[in-house]
Amino acid sequence: MYYVNREQIERRLNVLPELEQVFAAASSAEDNPLLLRYAEERALHLAIEIVTDVGSYLIDGFIMRDASSYEDIIDIMRDEKVIGQHLFELLTELVRLRKPLVQEYFEWDRSAGQALARKLPPAMEEFAGNVRSYLDKENIPS
Repeated sequence: MYYVNREQIERRLNVLPELEQVFAAASSAEDNPLLLRYAEERALHLAIEIVTDVGSYLIDGFIMRDASSYEDIIDIMRDEKVIGQHLFELLTELVRLRKPLVQEYFEWDRSAGQALARKLPPAMEEFAGNVRSYLDKENIPS
């Protein structure tokens, strides 16, 4: 029997709609003021943490192979059929932003983050739906 902490997974997935609102506000702003730019960057950072946290809960709970990196977490979710190839590619692009966002923030190319932020809202919905479907398929109670 597996122990998958669905409550903790759901707590993280439930933050995604708020991030979608930030992405929408930042992308619709004509002049992209400083405050919205930093809000968008924080939303990208939280999206990375949510995706990797949820992936880690799945990996630990279902005793999947150990992940060696953030990208590997995404790879394992694809291999275990939690996510498909298209989502795998987008989420891999997302987690690759972690180091520039967290460690190289003083010199990173913000345009890469802005372009990705425009693609993320539907992808985050798809991710949450895929995770919930996977948990339901595996008979993990809500």
